[in-house]
Parts: sequence; structure tokens; C-alpha cells
Amino acid sequence: MLDKRKFYIDGRWTDPVEAKNLEVINPSTEEAFAIISLGTDKDTDLAVDAAKRAFDGWSNTAPGERRAKVERLLEIYKRRAEEMARTISQEMGAPIDMALRSQVGAGAWHMTNFITAFRDFKFVRPLGDHAPDNRIVMDPIGVVGLITPWNWPMNQVTLKVTPALLAGCTLVLKPSEVAPLSSMLFAELADEAGIPAGVFNLVNGDGPGVGTRLSAHPDIEMISFTGSTRAGKAISKVAAETLKRVALELGGKGANIIFEDADGDAVRRGAAHCFNNTGQSCNAPTRMLVQRSIYDDAVETAKSVAEALAIDVADKHGAHIGPLVSDTQYSRVQDLIGKGIEEGARLVAGGPGRPSGLNRGYFVRPTIFADVDNNMTIAREEVFGPVLSIIPFDTEEEAITIANDTPYGLSNYVQTQDGERRNRVARKLKSGMVEMNGVSRAAGAPFGGVKASGRAREGGVWGIEEFLEPKAVSGWSQESAISE
Repeated sequence: MLDKRKFYIDGRWTDPVEAKNLEVINPSTEEAFAIISLGTDKDTDLAVDAAKRAFDGWSNTAPGERRAKVERLLEIYKRRAEEMARTISQEMGAPIDMALRSQVGAGAWHMTNFITAFRDFKFVRPLGDHAPDNRIVMDPIGVVGLITPWNWPMNQVTLKVTPALLAGCTLVLKPSEVAPLSSMLFAELADEAGIPAGVFNLVNGDGPGVGTRLSAHPDIEMISFTGSTRAGKAISKVAAETLKRVALELGGKGANIIFEDADGDAVRRGAAHCFNNTGQSCNAPTRMLVQRSIYDDAVETAKSVAEALAIDVADKHGAHIGPLVSDTQYSRVQDLIGKGIEEGARLVAGGPGRPSGLNRGYFVRPTIFADVDNNMTIAREEVFGPVLSIIPFDTEEEAITIANDTPYGLSNYVQTQDGERRNRVARKLKSGMVEMNGVSRAAGAPFGGVKASGRAREGGVWGIEEFLEPKAVSGWSQESAISE
């Protein structure tokens, strides 16, 4: 069993001051393969203190030097991509090929995009032609606490760590205790890249422990959290006592509106997207809204996607989905599948229990419900598993009403060949992101939502600016040697 009972604090791996041990479970086998320590307030305080002492030096480093360190980190990340993929696959169950291509690939993509955005980034900006002696100075906010989830480990770590480093902040990272090993490997990469001592720190722990201490710590100026809406609310309440900035990227219940003139692959594409990463994505299109004239055909097409989808262990090569991350997640998804049947949704694929031939591991059958009412539990709650709800609609206005009738507002999807309709519907959907006709967001586009999905904007210039404070300065000398 791998022994990972150390924290990365002040540029070195250290033993916990006080901690209890926790086994890390391989979700394909339900067997423990590593042991970590869960930190306490004392461990967290040591990490925050190290970050605080390092802040002045790092924040005053030339932006080009900070960018060079991140570029070096990206180079090492790419070189050790296969090692990272194996770690992610083992800890959270992503099939190994998908782990390398998508899980690890997402981290490299985000880091590259931040580096590109940072090349033209201005920390000192003119207010406008009307005020030639006024400047807006963008200052790093300070020591930041980063709390990341288990479902896309490197996606979220790189979306937070990279812009924080570029902005000039120092940080304490608390990864999910369910899948912590990829972040510990990332700490090794940061050390190899020469990130100065105290700038990057990692303490393993759970939400009630390290997470709460970071949220309440008076020397933490900002918390950036990705996870459940429930946990986001708890963090906000704790953080309010110290009036720190809180950036939340929370759950979602995306609607995929498929009009009768959608392209021929729209339904198949939408179902496959829902099942990607075994449905464990906050931006998954889990509600498929289909215009009634093509509804029956769409249900059959989605059913064929679910029934053709292979399910297997994570270390096996090939195109398949893996297990859910944990027994807790497995039980929750099973309960919600049962709830869908109980409330009268029509089960057309999948259903309760494990897939045939898989007697252990947290595997779930890809499940599709048709004739779903938007008031049903499976249409209201984030399932976070391979479960698709199909809902009929008649008119554009009805589709928009159903799509917006949710506490969440992360990502929605629109499928139609009518350009006017696409633009019109996109403007009316209440979400932070809208993807249409299978076109993904481009590099530099912000990721984030509204309502119960949080208000963070991660990625590109927006992601960097989230770690900065704008300061208005008047009387600025245009003859100053200080670079703008």
C-alpha cells in the first residue's frame, strides 16, 4: 500500500503535526491502495503561515519570471502525463485512455491557455482618455485557499493553481480526500519546476477539518472552491466572518434543448456527453429536452447509445466508462434511479444494480428515463452519475421555461440549424455557459455559472483577474520608470 502521509509545506514534504489516517480506495476493486493523513488546524496553520511569509517575495517577482515558472511546470506536467493518468485512473476510476486524453489533457489545456492569456496581461491599466493621470493597478489578493474536487482532479487544480501563481498569489491547496494522489503528484511537479518555498503548499484533509479552517483563517484572503452546492453554502457562511472573497464553482443540471431541425447526430452526441466520465461532471447535459415531433425517435436513439456503451475497470485500455468514485456516490445514484422509477418516469435503458459481469466495484448501468416531468427528483437534483432524463416539449418558449426551471445555472446546450433561434434561445437561458450544435467553448472562454451553480469564472483572463484586486490610482506620473 502506498504511504502518502505527508504534506507539502514551505517547499518540503513534512509529517503532519496531528492527523488521522485515511485509506484511498480504488473504485474498480473497492480495495485500499494508499493511505494518507487528514490534517488538522495546526497543519493548516503551518501551511498558511508559510504562504504568508512567501507572499511579498512572490508577488513582487516580475510577471515574466512567474510566467517562466509556470511554463516550466507545464513542461514537466506534459513529460509526466502518463504517470499522472495512472494516478487519476486508480484514485477516481477514469478509464486509463480517457484519463490520459481528457483528464490529464484538460490540465495541460488550461495551463497553456492561461500562459497565452498572461502574455498580454496588464497589471497597470489606463482608466481612459478622459483621465490621463489615472491608472487601475491590479494587485494580487494575497494568500488563497484552493479546495478542489475528485471528479476532474487536474482540470480543477490547474484552473485554480495556475492563475493564482501567475497573479502573484501564494496558496494552500486542499484536494479531495477521496482522490488526493494526483494533487500530491502535482506538488512534486511544482517542486521540480522550482516554484519557491512557501508559494505552493498542499495539506490533505476533509471539508469539516482543513476546508473549514482555510475558510475561516484570518490570513486567507480568498477561497476558491469547486464542489457541491451544499458545501459551497457552508464555506460562504464560514468565510463571511473574515469578509474574504469566495469564488464558487458548484453543481449543475444542464438542459440540452433539441429542436426538430437539429442535426442528425445531436441526440447521440448529447447522450454520449451525459455519460462521459461516468456522468460525474457538473456541466453534463443530464436533462435532454426534445421537441415532440422527433421525441419517440430521440428516445430510441438515446437508448441505443446507453445499451452500446461498454463498462469496465479503469486500468483496461479501450473506449468504455469506468466506475463511480466511491461507495457513497454509488449508493446515492442507486437511490436516485429508484426514485425515478418510483415517481413514474419511464425506464428505457439501464436501471438499478451493477452491469452484468461486474460483481465488485462501484459500477452503474448507463440509465435513461423518458417521459420525465421537470418536477421529478431526477430532474431537480444533480445525480452525478450516468443517468439521463428525457423531457418532451412543444414550443420554443416551453423549452426555455423548462430549461430555466432549476435551482442551477451552469451550462445549457442548444441544437438547431436555425441561427436566429440559436442566438435567441442562448440569450434567454439562465446559465453561465451555452454550447450550441456541438461547438465547445474556445480557449480563454470563462467557465462558471449562476444561481446555485456559483458565481466563479475560471479560465482565461477572467480566471486570472479573480485572484487580483483592482486599485484606483490618481496622479499617476507618466514619466515613472515603473512599467505599465
